[in-house]
Amino acid sequence: MAWVVLVLSGLMETAWATALSASKGFSRLGPSLLFLVTLTLSMAGLAFALRSIPVGTGYAIWVGIGAVGTALVGMVWLGEAVSVAKILCLVLIVSGIVGLKLLH
Repeated sequence: MAWVVLVLSGLMETAWATALSASKGFSRLGPSLLFLVTLTLSMAGLAFALRSIPVGTGYAIWVGIGAVGTALVGMVWLGEAVSVAKILCLVLIVSGIVGLKLLH
């Protein structure tokens, strides 16, 4: 269960990072509220997962999921530049996430 919660928390990190950007410095109410809710869920989930997953492994996986997810949202929905090099770097991060899970 901790691993499922950790993955969901990483996805919530993607949501809060995207909402933070959309809030335009907390000047827009909807995205600002979405940021607060998803940040709270993300941190609560991480805290729960770290009860049974070592902090180094759990935090690295959480950050990796959030980073890859946020980069993909930026490229797919927000018009950020896409390149082979950027995709390769994201694949390397995902490989690290999978490796950490397999080695746990």
